[in-house]
Amino acid sequence: MTNLVLLLVCLGLGAALRRWQLVPPGAHGVLNQLLIAVLLPALTFLHLAEARLDQRFLLPMLMPWLIFGAAWLFFAAVGRRLALPRGTVGALILTGGISSVSFVGFPIFELLYGRAGLEMGIVMSVAGSILICVTLGVVVGSLYGAATPSWKAMVGNMLRFPPFLAFVLALGANALGYRHPALVRGVLERLSSPYSVIALLSVGLQMRLLVPRAQLKMLSLGLGYKLVLAPLLVWAVYRGLAQHHGSTVDLCVLGAAIGPMNTAAVVADRYGLDPPLAAQMVGLGIPLSLPLLAALGWWLTAH
Repeated sequence: MTNLVLLLVCLGLGAALRRWQLVPPGAHGVLNQLLIAVLLPALTFLHLAEARLDQRFLLPMLMPWLIFGAAWLFFAAVGRRLALPRGTVGALILTGGISSVSFVGFPIFELLYGRAGLEMGIVMSVAGSILICVTLGVVVGSLYGAATPSWKAMVGNMLRFPPFLAFVLALGANALGYRHPALVRGVLERLSSPYSVIALLSVGLQMRLLVPRAQLKMLSLGLGYKLVLAPLLVWAVYRGLAQHHGSTVDLCVLGAAIGPMNTAAVVADRYGLDPPLAAQMVGLGIPLSLPLLAALGWWLTAH
């Protein structure tokens, strides 16, 4: 109950700070950079360096790749049928195909599944959503934007991305049987402890519930895939075709239903892929996903 109240309070505070202009317009960008550069790497190394990595982590790791690949096929086909601008198609692929696992999912996974859920969420985020964003996300940006794809640029982006570096270091330490000394653990715990509060405040600062009429059709299309079709796809593939059941599959379905990833909108903006639509997908998609996640979590636990 404490975590749920904290989630609602932080989202409300973020929305209130933006509504009453108590913070600068770009405050969420500063918070996001702090999360990416410091807090998420600390959280990643703290948990994954000592986690018992086994087959439980395979499904959470593969889920983001599944929904991104399906999003690419879906929006490319719809774009051809509706004769959409290439930039709009690229923006829909990026924001419709990548969940905001780290900013929204971590508090929810920890609330529902405890430490094990948080560890699986970290793998889902770093080896899934974040890795997709800095690799295939750059490919989509290059193909649908004005730039030419560059493998050198993609590799450089990955190597300069702090959460990815922390992920690689954590996997290496884990393979060597590393255990945190008390001092290291204490520092990492202090560094990573504000993560959930700051992430949820950032989401609250970006919440936009008013939909511009000109974007209504594209938002309905993008969020229809992200919030409805994506979790249905994961549920059908994991439970139906692969015959997997249990809390890990439920966590993957919830992860697929989370609103679009903030960083995906940043990539869309960088490559000129309909930046207003990409920003609106995040600003509207994240708050809309919250009641959906609550209902979906109740339904999954009941079945």
